[in-house]
Amino acid sequence: MTTFDEIKVDISVVLGESEMPVHQLLRMGRGAVIDLDVSEDDDVMIYANNTLVARGQVVLLGERIGISITEVLMRPPEIRPMRIDGPL
Repeated sequence: MTTFDEIKVDISVVLGESEMPVHQLLRMGRGAVIDLDVSEDDDVMIYANNTLVARGQVVLLGERIGISITEVLMRPPEIRPMRIDGPL
C-alpha cells in the first residue's frame, strides 16, 4: 500500500505576470529586469500540480527565499477528486 510520504507533488509559486512582444524578450540579456503586474505587498499564487491551492507572502530565510501561506483556497465540490470508500 502506498503511503502519503511516497506521493510527489509539483509546487509552483507565481510572483506575477507580464506581457511583452517576442522581439523585446529576445533582446533581453543578463541583468535585464522584467516588470511584473504586482507590488511587493501582493500575495503570490501557489499551485500544486498546476492547480491553484493557496496564496502566500514571500519571506527571507537567511540567504534563502520561502513562502508563508496566508490563505488556503477551497475547491468547489464539482472539481474535488472523487472519494473512494473502503480499502483499495
